[in-house]
Amino acid sequence: MLMTSRSEAVPAAHDRVYRTLRGRIMHGELAPGAALTLRGIAKEFDVSMTPAREAVRRLAAEGALTLSPSGRATTPVLSRERIEELAALRALIETELASRALPRAHIALIDRLQTINAAIAERIAHHDAVGYISTNLEFHRTLYLRAQAPAMLAMAETVWLQLGPTMRKLYGRLNRSDLPAGHRQIVAALRAGDEPGLRLAVRTDVTQGLRMLVG
Repeated sequence: MLMTSRSEAVPAAHDRVYRTLRGRIMHGELAPGAALTLRGIAKEFDVSMTPAREAVRRLAAEGALTLSPSGRATTPVLSRERIEELAALRALIETELASRALPRAHIALIDRLQTINAAIAERIAHHDAVGYISTNLEFHRTLYLRAQAPAMLAMAETVWLQLGPTMRKLYGRLNRSDLPAGHRQIVAALRAGDEPGLRLAVRTDVTQGLRMLVG
């Protein structure tokens, strides 16, 4: 039987903690300004302080957490200027990803996006903020994977990560009761092979909500 050494176990633990916290932050499970402690993380995941610390440092490097000199980690409270900057980045990166995905947008992809839209509508009906954010991002990720541009998609995901807590705050203001109009317009543009319409639909979808926070 092969035995896992302690040196091999630490990176595995770090990755598990990192991925779980990353998902929570990206999907809005943590509000802006939520505090995390290394001791609390280590206890929750049943790991030592080392993988907890490495996971937090990695998330801080991606802009998902802010570290104080004392080592206290908090989710970012974004300024108006920062929200505007990240919204502009979403518009730039995601319209390009959608444009690159369009030539590979076969009927199976469109059907999959329609299925995800139905799931989003269900989350909205149940007032499930975290479920709405995660399923909404699944819609976009599913489309952008067809662009076959992994570096660009990674950049988009980093922006989503930084915006996660803010998106949770935004959901409370939207008081949404139906599917985002942008999603319907994206699917319609994909069916029609309409690149200008697709770019406009994506740009509108990823920025209009964030404008409510800076307006």
